Amino acid sequence: MPTKTIFITGTSTGLGKLTAIHFANLGWNVAATMRTPENETELIAYENVKLFKLDVTNLAEVHSAVDDAIAAFGKIDVVVNNAGMGVYGALELALEETIDWQYDVNVRGPINVIRKFVPHFRAVGGGMFINISSFMGFTTAVPLGSLYNMSKFALEGLTEGLYYELKPLNIELRLIEQGGSTGNNFKNNIRWNKDESITAYDDLMNKITTLMDSSDSSNLDDPQIIVDAITAQAIGESKQFRTVIGEAGNNLLALRKSLPIEEYLETMLQSYK
Repeated sequence: MPTKTIFITGTSTGLGKLTAIHFANLGWNVAATMRTPENETELIAYENVKLFKLDVTNLAEVHSAVDDAIAAFGKIDVVVNNAGMGVYGALELALEETIDWQYDVNVRGPINVIRKFVPHFRAVGGGMFINISSFMGFTTAVPLGSLYNMSKFALEGLTEGLYYELKPLNIELRLIEQGGSTGNNFKNNIRWNKDESITAYDDLMNKITTLMDSSDSSNLDDPQIIVDAITAQAIGESKQFRTVIGEAGNNLLALRKSLPIEEYLETMLQSYK
């Protein structure tokens, strides 16, 4: 069997890097993309890993990275849209550029990558997109997370819609809905909306930041569980369209399914008071 190749966005740290290393150790070719490949020291040790410069919001870089990866490996089998960031804080306090940035990274970025890869997948007779979402994009929205939730809800809708377009072309779509994981702490990937002249949201902000600051590794998922879920999809072991990972996400999903939406929203609101 020919060696398969996986293309992963956001591999400089955290889940993206761990996924790249895992697939390299499995014997796959890995196209590892990041904004500053010149700073990478770990992945360059693998002969079956090649680095490509890619900011998913930069269309020219998307085109060149995808073209270069295809030229380097001949064929890409699986694309993992992993790159993402989070904006938190009251929507009223958000800067215009911050709103655009959240959408550009988490929604337009995957769109850019998918649109560039579809012709290649059509030409080679198939492929797979694995989109890294969040249980906050399907199971529940969270206080002060409206922009992040918006971006992940959009990614979910994008992926479901693409299923109908691409499945007949033998192009598979998958969603991985994860929470925070050790070694990839969400607190390091957050921008906060702030305006010291508006204090109406301070109480809620203080409660949310205290909750985040009190989070320890016992509240976070083992990132290897997420990597294993990605692997199960890539090798065909799992055919699940949507995989919710972690106790928190699955518990919230069960609660949401058990309650009318109005009751669920009020339950969640009270839990943050």
